[in-house]
Amino acid sequence: MNLLLTVFEIVAPVFILAGIGFAWVKLGFEYRLQFVTRFAMTLAVPSLIFVALMQTDIPGGDLSRFTVATIVANLVMAAVFWLIVRGLKLEQRTYLSPLIFGNTGNLGLPLCIFAFGQAGLGYAVIFLSVTALFSFTYGIYLVAGKGAFGKVVREPMVWATLLGAVFLWRGWQTPLFLTNTLELLGQMAVPLMLITLGVAVARLTTHRLSQAVWLSFLKLAVCFALGWSVALIFKLEAVAFGVLVLQMCTPVAVTSYLLAERFDADSDAVAGMVMVSTALSVGALPIILAIIL
Repeated sequence: MNLLLTVFEIVAPVFILAGIGFAWVKLGFEYRLQFVTRFAMTLAVPSLIFVALMQTDIPGGDLSRFTVATIVANLVMAAVFWLIVRGLKLEQRTYLSPLIFGNTGNLGLPLCIFAFGQAGLGYAVIFLSVTALFSFTYGIYLVAGKGAFGKVVREPMVWATLLGAVFLWRGWQTPLFLTNTLELLGQMAVPLMLITLGVAVARLTTHRLSQAVWLSFLKLAVCFALGWSVALIFKLEAVAFGVLVLQMCTPVAVTSYLLAERFDADSDAVAGMVMVSTALSVGALPIILAIIL
């Protein structure tokens, strides 16, 4: 009973905030998605990442092992889904990106914060940063047929990660007034990301739900198995183990739909996967949390 209550206390705020965003749009209220997303990704999320890394008390060896585990997990996942897409004879431009890239920011980051606290946040931002770099390069290449390496160096989130890592390595701290300012900006990131996720899902439409259902279940099963296996192989400690598995199991990222729409892939199919996998996560992620807690 205590475990069920703990899981509920972790997941309820996440899905309630996403539900607020969903209901906000369905009630006809205005929500400027582009502005909020740009604000979050330019200021709020980078501030959260930088302060989390600067203030983390996770030993450097544990962070390094987790980073390598994250890179390995994502590379293996990309290879496995490439084989699956080829075996099922699905269009690579449409299906490979949503199968590989999960919603490690809007959904994964808040879940890890609520489930594992400050230590979980430190690991979660490492996972988010690795997948963001992967998404800005290989993810765009999959859909557009060309890379976007120049975009990486212009992303505030990338620089926040690098600066946070340097401050962590050197044991530096920003002046208190600046730390407090960055903390306030970072505190906006979680609610903004969750509400925006609800808004984005509410605005999606699709006619390809049947295919999206079995692909979403397939993605969840493969990602859970890979996340658990990699965490065991690298002998991650409990919090790092839980963060890796949770982040691997997050639903299809909304950015996969935006890329499909921008570069003329089958955006309707991707929209279906975003919607179904997000709905599936409402039931699946609490179960996964119950297993790893």
